[in-house]
Amino acid sequence: MLRPCGIKGQKRKKREERYDKEEDEVEAEEQSIERAKRAMVEEKEMAMETSGKEEEELEGQTHEMAGIPIVPSDLKTKKPGLIFVLERASLEVAKVGKSYQILNSDDHANFLRKNNKNPADYRPDIVYQALLSILDSPVNKAGRLRAVYVKTDKGVLFEVKPHVRIPRTYKRFAGIMLQLLQQLSITAVGKREKLLRVIKNPVTQYLPVNSRKIGFSYSSEKLVKMNKYVAAVSDDVDIVFVVGAMALGKIDCDYIDDFIAISGYPLSAAWCISRICEAVADKWDVL
Repeated sequence: MLRPCGIKGQKRKKREERYDKEEDEVEAEEQSIERAKRAMVEEKEMAMETSGKEEEELEGQTHEMAGIPIVPSDLKTKKPGLIFVLERASLEVAKVGKSYQILNSDDHANFLRKNNKNPADYRPDIVYQALLSILDSPVNKAGRLRAVYVKTDKGVLFEVKPHVRIPRTYKRFAGIMLQLLQQLSITAVGKREKLLRVIKNPVTQYLPVNSRKIGFSYSSEKLVKMNKYVAAVSDDVDIVFVVGAMALGKIDCDYIDDFIAISGYPLSAAWCISRICEAVADKWDVL
């Protein structure tokens, strides 16, 4: 009779010990939950204190649009800037087969010949390379580019905002230009800002009054070194550079103040713009 009683007493002790352990674990869990709640409250208080600062920072940030991202830059600068006008850009829309396309000499040579047009005149890749040179330049990223205006060979004028990032491939660029010429504008997703828009002629109504307007052509008799020429321009005025975006010929604009050549050899529009941006960056100490 004593043996069973001894066994039962041992079992009770083990159960009591197990219950004590469970109670300790519950208390530990409750304490950890309380610590987590306190940490969450502290984090919320810190977030409330810094929310104002974060909102100010977010207002300065730019948003991205599918297809045409926006590049952040110092757009609030009040220093003198530069403006580019690309004249005689080859951007013509035509219905080829069952779809509308931007005509180019590579893909539509037969179509152009059938319509008695010279394929060599249809070079939309020139304005594409020119826009890449302008928008990818350090001068633009420093916020010193005011605007870019493109006038097509057919007389259509449109504006390209400086903080737009042009697609890296020509195929996507052609699709955007087709959409722009058909719908007259391209608006960023989630915002009302028009990144590209067709505007009324003439371009002179959009240029600053006190700006210096400079045209470029290999045929000009005034051959200059770009660095010295830009250095001599006053620091109080905006500079407007007018560059031809066509394969052959020269620009003919009556609003240009000076007409210069920056090389003894014919240069592409992209290479001419590259020299311009380098000279302006040296003048304004943009690295």
